[in-house]
Amino acid sequence: MKDGSGEFKTITDAIKSVPDGNTKRVIFYIGAGNYNEKIKIEKTKPFITLYGSPQNMPNITFAGTAKTYGTVDSATLIVESDYFVAANIIISNSAPRPDGKMVGAQAVALRISGDKATFYNCKFYGFQDTVCDDRNKHFFKDCVIHGTMDYIFGSGKSLYLKNELRTLGEDKVTVIVAQARKSETEDNAYIFVHCDVTGTGNETFLGRAWMTHPKVVFAYSTMSNVVKKEGWSNNNNPAADKTVRFGEYKNTGPGADPKGRSPLAHQLTDEEVKPYITLGVIEGSKWLLPPPTPKI
Repeated sequence: MKDGSGEFKTITDAIKSVPDGNTKRVIFYIGAGNYNEKIKIEKTKPFITLYGSPQNMPNITFAGTAKTYGTVDSATLIVESDYFVAANIIISNSAPRPDGKMVGAQAVALRISGDKATFYNCKFYGFQDTVCDDRNKHFFKDCVIHGTMDYIFGSGKSLYLKNELRTLGEDKVTVIVAQARKSETEDNAYIFVHCDVTGTGNETFLGRAWMTHPKVVFAYSTMSNVVKKEGWSNNNNPAADKTVRFGEYKNTGPGADPKGRSPLAHQLTDEEVKPYITLGVIEGSKWLLPPPTPKI
């Protein structure tokens, strides 16, 4: 608690209290307010939950940049452990918006590298590289993700259900997703189902070929006119035209019109989309739990 009435003075202190090799779920309730901390949850500390009040969400914030820490280590919250859960938490990087001149201005809010992680009703604030969905299986539900360029990136295999992707575009070209699959045999993808694509400007690509074999699916999602009619970019690399896997299925809104769409985008059939729109894509039935309701 910010007023000092909690069991720990900082979130970092709370995390330190969890023994290495932990085998039981530990739920930390975080009171409202701003927590200026850079937090890393090591791989040795699984089964941690950070829980805030949905009516008064705590904000974990730090101003780390790639220039100081390197991109993936600039994150305000780094989670390398498995079975992590966050519910009703704001995670933000308060570094300034990149101006295109400063080298290393990227600033990550969250890096999730552990397996079987879940985020319920969280808000992620940043500009470039807001969420590093780094590797392994993750589930994001009812979250809001803000950003400008590549603000969801990495090699995770993740299902995003009922999230808002809010692009701060203004008049600049922006990109939501930079999925980092590097070969046809790599088993990772980002799947967005029943999401809302919102924001400012009208120069936003849903995704680009940052790496050679990105796999991204948008299904049943609502897209505002923030999305460029082409929708997708080969990142000025024509060789990627044959290796990208960009799929769309029954999206709606002015930004979802298949007319004028880049040939990179594949309008999926009912049969083709089936593997992507169930929890089975992340083996969710084996590990996914509902949001916690701790007794406080």
